[in-house]
Amino acid sequence: MPEKAVLIGIITPNVTSNQANEYLEELAFLAKTAGAKPIKKFTQRLLRPDNKTFIGKGKMEEVLSFVKENAIDVLIFDDDLTPSQLKNVERIFNGKCKILDRSNLILDIFASRAQTAQARTQVELAQYQYLLPRLTRMWTHLERQKGGIGMRGPGETQIETDRQIIRDKISLLKKKLQKIDKQAFTRRKGREHLIRVALVGYTNAGKSTLMNKLAKSDVFAEDKLFATLDTTVRKVVIQNLPFLLTDTVGFIRKLPHQLVESFKSTLDEVREADFMIHLVDISNPNFEDHISVVNKTISEIGAQDKPMILIFNKIDAYTYVKKEQDDLTPITKENYSLEDLKDSWMSKINGNVMFISALHKTCFDELREELYTRIKKLHEVRYPYNNFLY
Repeated sequence: MPEKAVLIGIITPNVTSNQANEYLEELAFLAKTAGAKPIKKFTQRLLRPDNKTFIGKGKMEEVLSFVKENAIDVLIFDDDLTPSQLKNVERIFNGKCKILDRSNLILDIFASRAQTAQARTQVELAQYQYLLPRLTRMWTHLERQKGGIGMRGPGETQIETDRQIIRDKISLLKKKLQKIDKQAFTRRKGREHLIRVALVGYTNAGKSTLMNKLAKSDVFAEDKLFATLDTTVRKVVIQNLPFLLTDTVGFIRKLPHQLVESFKSTLDEVREADFMIHLVDISNPNFEDHISVVNKTISEIGAQDKPMILIFNKIDAYTYVKKEQDDLTPITKENYSLEDLKDSWMSKINGNVMFISALHKTCFDELREELYTRIKKLHEVRYPYNNFLY
């Protein structure tokens, strides 16, 4: 039976209530992916998160009474809690339910999805880095090791001992990752003479589905966040042009810092690609934010100058509210049809935009033509003596 969860978020002045709801929807999707069942969402308007308990005292009491009445198992916060906030919240709930923040939840999903040695090592490293500053709560019953006659040891606290163990573990995992990186680099060197294309995009945008349809492969694809954690490379041939297509980890808003650090090696595939396909889920009302999150992450890893095509996916799932002719209220985002969107700013990005449905192969021939034209140009420049094109 899935664990019952309560979601908590705050509405700061620079976030509208609509945005806050969309953020909590995403958190609910994350919770479902992790195997929990969201029961209720609590939001509070604050200038900034409360230093002690993240939300105010009154709201916390409201949440506490709801947790008691409904036998809630998990409490999930839409932001990262500081170690002191976590300690205070745990003291208030006194073991009635588990307390998770956004990073912890994402790490949990990653841990359950990691398949290869590289992904597993990366997740483990991120988990230890997350745990290091939050060790105190595990040892509150042992304030210090005893002193006195016959007990005068190094006088180290239990926490210090644990910190040392975790630091050793972190350095060990980093060395292990360096070794795996070397192997991955050697593997990538063996893929010369073919143009490398990377699929990038927000999580659950349909990258693995597009990969399956283009490469006729069977990469795991599911309507869940972070279905893909391991980079998969497949050879694709369009007409007479072979190239390598790489499926990468999806990006997400407020991705935990530890994860970005430890997944640097996975993102090397993006950094070393010759061409990028940026896939966007147009059926998501928040897709413009998703585009900016992905672009920001791409520029953080230094890959913003690569040639890129923007592809809007899931046109079959796109819905809009038709506006009546006598309705004089201002037009909103929900009233734009797909045709309106095609005529808006999207079509003005110098012809680098396409609208497809990967699942139903809508507009797939146009996509293949476009990819063929672009990759052929790159191929002729990069490997001019490869004569299989002529």
